[in-house]
Amino acid sequence: MKVLVIGSNSFSGSNLVNRLLDKGYDVIGISRSKEYNDIFLPYKKNSNFKNFKFYNYNLNYDNNKIGALIKNEKIKSIFNFAAQGEVRSSFYFPLDHYQTNCMSHINLLEKIKHFDFIENYIQISTPEVYGAVKNFMYESLNMNPSSPYASSKGALDLYLLTLHKTYKFPVKFVRSSNVYGPCQQLYRIIPRSLITFLKNKKISLDGGGKSKKIYTYIDDISDGEILIMQRGKIGEIYHLSENKLISINKLVRKICKISKKNFNDHVKIAPERIGQDKYYNISSKKIQKQLNWKTKIDIDLGLLNTYKWVYDNFDILKKMKLDYIHKK
Repeated sequence: MKVLVIGSNSFSGSNLVNRLLDKGYDVIGISRSKEYNDIFLPYKKNSNFKNFKFYNYNLNYDNNKIGALIKNEKIKSIFNFAAQGEVRSSFYFPLDHYQTNCMSHINLLEKIKHFDFIENYIQISTPEVYGAVKNFMYESLNMNPSSPYASSKGALDLYLLTLHKTYKFPVKFVRSSNVYGPCQQLYRIIPRSLITFLKNKKISLDGGGKSKKIYTYIDDISDGEILIMQRGKIGEIYHLSENKLISINKLVRKICKISKKNFNDHVKIAPERIGQDKYYNISSKKIQKQLNWKTKIDIDLGLLNTYKWVYDNFDILKKMKLDYIHKK
């Protein structure tokens, strides 16, 4: 079966491509980013790489090409990772976030919503659509977003629900907690900290790192997404998450320990960033019960795996910028 991954050169998208190839699928990838350094693309070393095709299309400008590709290839399953995905930048560039995360997707969906050969459209959503929640986040929660990023993602989710109700469009939703692992974008807290510490420099810890979140290893997430494609119910929302909360402060302390650095010598406290939800305790009991999914890599092993990737590629990574770069 052919599977299309929109946003295939994103961190989560590239890992999913790799896991799909492992399982023998023919995979087509679409990304606005060209296939840059191979250290960020795990599928490049996959023994089934011959079963992968890549198209350098931008969702904002190439909707006609993407729609034609889906029609000509008769693609049955589509994963959509494409998004402007940084909370802070969404306050400065809200129109770009709504254009990419909502309007461009709707333009594409208008072209493909009646393709009866599509069996799965897996929308990679975010728990940030729920906003700040003091207790567990369940799939039945109402949306209450705290940032333009989250509200733009939620807007597309609602549109997809209307397509499902009106046309039986085969959408399934995935909302994952903070995902991490080898090959992640360098501005994210874990690779950024690892690289900074290996440079023997300091990181800034927003709000002192009091926010509590759940970090889930990327391979576990990708395996869950494939399971949802295979056995998940149309129209349903599924959470993929570890079950242990950790404060950002404690997370950075673990990274310091792995890097053999002293926390007080390498961390400076900064003001809390705008739009930051302080608590994410997302429940994945639904998929655990219905599809028997569970995580295999805990935070300690996951951080070790990520450290190894950074250490092995440090000569390349140390020359790269660690700040988020906004792109239209």
